[in-house]
Amino acid sequence: MDVDGARTGTSQRRGRRIMMSDAEVESFLREQKTCRVATVSPDGRPHVGALWFAWDGSSLWLYSITRSRRWSDLRKDPRISVVVDSGESYEELRGVELSGSAVFVGEAPRTGEPCPELAEAERIFPVKNFGIEEMPHDGRHAWIRLTPDSIVSWDFRKL
Repeated sequence: MDVDGARTGTSQRRGRRIMMSDAEVESFLREQKTCRVATVSPDGRPHVGALWFAWDGSSLWLYSITRSRRWSDLRKDPRISVVVDSGESYEELRGVELSGSAVFVGEAPRTGEPCPELAEAERIFPVKNFGIEEMPHDGRHAWIRLTPDSIVSWDFRKL
């Protein structure tokens, strides 16, 4: 096997070893607050920004300002990748990358009109991020749902 092939084989074995289980991914996404959202600008350049999020067990919910570059980018190109990570030192690093297509849900901007599809996100998000029971609506934000096509995880604590 050539050097590149050996390197690839080693990194794949290591990748499987540090991968989080489904239960670990679920727990991690429910406990973390901040994610980094990557979008594609019209000129093809990536744009990355931080947001709070909610995870409902199958989709990541982002409450984004509707006048943001992120919102504009996703309106033109719905491809999105999101990284949720934690850790300070190398041996503490862990995270999850979720990729797929963004879907806009509810009115934009969100004013609180009844929308059954948002019930779970609007139950989880304010408790997790604001410590309150009811979702506040400021007329500037709206919901983006990412139901990932791909989930990749790592936990360097397993090394």
